[in-house]
Amino acid sequence: MLLLKLAIRNILRQRRRSFLTTLSMALGYFMAAFTFSVVEGSYGNIIDIFTRDHTGHVQIHAGDYLDRPSLYKQIRDVESVVGKVQTVPGVLAATPRIFAPSLAYAGDKTSIASVVGIDPKREALTTTLSQKDRIGDYLTGAMSPDGYDIVMIGSALAETLKLKIGDELVLIGQGVDGSIANDIFIVGSIVGDKDSSERIKVFLSMDAAQRYLSMGNTAHEIAIVTDSPDEAEELAASIEAEIADATLSVEPWQVVEEIFYNTMTADKQSNKISTLIIMAIVAIGVLNAVLMSSLERAREYGLLRAIGTQPRQVFAMIVVETMMLGIIGCIAGFVLGLPLLLQLTETGIPMPTPVDVGGMAFDAILAEVSLTTLGLPVILVMVTSFLVSLWPGFRSARITPTQALQAV
Repeated sequence: MLLLKLAIRNILRQRRRSFLTTLSMALGYFMAAFTFSVVEGSYGNIIDIFTRDHTGHVQIHAGDYLDRPSLYKQIRDVESVVGKVQTVPGVLAATPRIFAPSLAYAGDKTSIASVVGIDPKREALTTTLSQKDRIGDYLTGAMSPDGYDIVMIGSALAETLKLKIGDELVLIGQGVDGSIANDIFIVGSIVGDKDSSERIKVFLSMDAAQRYLSMGNTAHEIAIVTDSPDEAEELAASIEAEIADATLSVEPWQVVEEIFYNTMTADKQSNKISTLIIMAIVAIGVLNAVLMSSLERAREYGLLRAIGTQPRQVFAMIVVETMMLGIIGCIAGFVLGLPLLLQLTETGIPMPTPVDVGGMAFDAILAEVSLTTLGLPVILVMVTSFLVSLWPGFRSARITPTQALQAV
């Protein structure tokens, strides 16, 4: 208690130096909190958009389909599996999909195409496909008056084949039963642009895709979303336990998009260097202030030693004083910086030129306010305050009354 009173007295007595030290710590807290918030917010936004674009947070496949895709590696009785998945706590939506390469033909032009069979309603709940820019209406699974299935195609494919809404599209591929898959479809909508992930895709309803490929009640993939990408691994384990089928593999998005995940993780780790540089700058400033304060108060420490104060008590007083300034600095940095961070979570920092990541354009840097982004800087500032107080503390604790009285 005595040390605390002495520390408070010294802080109040040296208002100017205490203010500058506190300001340095407050600035250090804010810069660290800003860095953490922007890093977490930006990467969180990228990951959320990426997973909600088409991947989902968890995927189910038959066997090693993820590593070696094949038309013949099918999820049997897919509706039953989807039903089980939807009973797992944390699952917001799940949708089955079918994938197959095909040759697309229209008029006198041909092109390769990637056929994707989807359940339009479930896909709209699982990904952002229904919200993307398009010409025409979103896929419904309806047929044209002539009895042809209506499809949604990518803009690059439409441009290559010179297709517009209402035109006929012929698809030729390989059926699961070994037959030649071929059929005529009507273009109902054109989605995305030439750089989007849908550029050469042809979206069919599940029924149409199963008929076209002779697949019956099967699919190649089930995509699942939850509240947060961070929950994907736990959710994958719960789903695997629920479906209890050794022929099926359940992977979180970190495995499905391993390259993307590793890239994001490595880039995120590299930002820790920036934080370390910030804290080093803060530490130098605080160390200078504390060291100068201890030099100016050498006579005071000498007198304390002369009246019987132990070296460890002098050392503890300096450490406590510095830590108190650190606490005040964190509080000041939190109060002054929180409104700005909250604003950045809503509007972000506009980017003059959008950055392309995985075919998606990001035009703003968003922040994230959480216990981690606000709490971790407190730990960094307090640890920094403690470390920089050690040298001045040891130096002052070793001073003798004679040396102190001789000091100018």
